[in-house]
Amino acid sequence: MSVQASPAAVPSFESRVHGCLLGGALGDSLGYAVEFEPIEAIRGRYGSAGLTSFGEIDGGSHFSDDTQMTLYTVDGLVDALEWANDGVAADEIACLWLAYLRWLATQDVPVPASAPVPQPRWIDAQEVLRHRRAPGNACLSGLATGEMGTVGRPVNPESKGCGTVMRSAPFGLVPHISREAVYKLSSDAASLTHGHPSARLSAAAFSLLIHNIVADQDIRRAATAALTHINNVPTKAPELAERLETALRLSADQAVLSPEELTATLGEGWVAEEALAVGLYSVLATQGNDPAEHFRNAIAVAINHSGDSDSTGSIAGNILGAFYGEQCLPAEWLSVLEAPEVIRGMADRLLAVTTG
Repeated sequence: MSVQASPAAVPSFESRVHGCLLGGALGDSLGYAVEFEPIEAIRGRYGSAGLTSFGEIDGGSHFSDDTQMTLYTVDGLVDALEWANDGVAADEIACLWLAYLRWLATQDVPVPASAPVPQPRWIDAQEVLRHRRAPGNACLSGLATGEMGTVGRPVNPESKGCGTVMRSAPFGLVPHISREAVYKLSSDAASLTHGHPSARLSAAAFSLLIHNIVADQDIRRAATAALTHINNVPTKAPELAERLETALRLSADQAVLSPEELTATLGEGWVAEEALAVGLYSVLATQGNDPAEHFRNAIAVAINHSGDSDSTGSIAGNILGAFYGEQCLPAEWLSVLEAPEVIRGMADRLLAVTTG
């Protein structure tokens, strides 16, 4: 089964930006409710279909570090673009590093004395972002070194956790830049916390996928083009190509994989290439009569498995939100989403510096 249908109406760029960030937060929030639970426990609590709606969650809806770091990625990009719009050249990766250091401070992790002291920005005053929601160890430890990780001077050189992928959709939302620029921005930003090639290239592949979708490609074509680009760069991560090729192939089949088959073939999503493959497969293997139905179906596949459910749900939500725009976001889900005004606030700030 494959999603090739175009949206009923081509969404505006504004709708794609809001849809991508809100969609990611919805998938993250639903997945966060079952993160760390094996599929047997998920079925035992929610039934054979697993968790399929927010109405089944006790205790309200909460998004995780995935959405927190995605919004801080937006803020780092906005910071750099504000300088550029004022005619001042800025180091984009340094702006992102400072943004991530400000996120680190929200997690009650001491910022090393050797690190610069970032100036506070609007996002830092949002109390909802100060909760500790199972942040990734590599993100915390990489930033806590106080050293700005680079490709040539990596922090966590062996880490390829999914903490790079789950925060990287915003790089694909910056308009009027080349694929090469998207690749460099996202892979260099991944190096701030993770040093393994697959962590960097998976983040870049995801950003390129979003970039291609925003350029009005269908999801399968966008994914294939992103994979081709990654396969042609000097750095290689063969496990990334293998996982994405498998996701593309399996998603063309008629039957949707069971949760057990999904993790057996694509992985549980704890590492970067697996998280991207599971999120992509979930989107391509499902469909519905309307965008909101497709969104619900895809998120159900993305989160109901014995793996990193919030990250795979977030990635699937980012992809569909970028493709359909806000029309795919179920109204009843949005009504219970945590702090939508903060997510929209960051979307509006990105739009203000990119489109005026």
